[in-house]
Amino acid sequence: MAKKPAAGTPATAVLTDQQVEHTLHPYDVSPDAPNYGALVARALGIGPDRVFKTLIAEVDGRLVVGVVPVTGDLDLKALAGAAGGKRAVLAERAAAERSSGYVRGGISPLGQRKKLPTVVDSSALALDRMFISAGRRGLQVGLAPGDLIRLTDAVTAMIRT
Repeated sequence: MAKKPAAGTPATAVLTDQQVEHTLHPYDVSPDAPNYGALVARALGIGPDRVFKTLIAEVDGRLVVGVVPVTGDLDLKALAGAAGGKRAVLAERAAAERSSGYVRGGISPLGQRKKLPTVVDSSALALDRMFISAGRRGLQVGLAPGDLIRLTDAVTAMIRT
């Protein structure tokens, strides 16, 4: 298990409070680097299909969280359908940061300031372990996909391109 940082995040607090088995994985990749997700996977020594990014979109005027592998992009039409809507656009950065309480490059689906409907790409179901942002740039958390789905009350659907 990786060394735990001195101060936790709301995401790691949720995992600890709920007694969910998880591991923390620090890394050093610039959030502005092209192909950021693949670089994070390489820095952690894991396959990029196991690293997921958290994106916040606006579906018919309400915010929705989409969790997709870094190897693809978010399919906005599929996200809208999975969230019971018709049209989706990526949320403005300021709206995503304000709603989640996290900064770009460190948005976690766990421990967000406002609990939003969440859709996890169904490819996660084939994994025993997935990696998501722990709520801070430079820190990923590894956990079982079922735990993430349960803690966020997520639905699963194919939402990546």
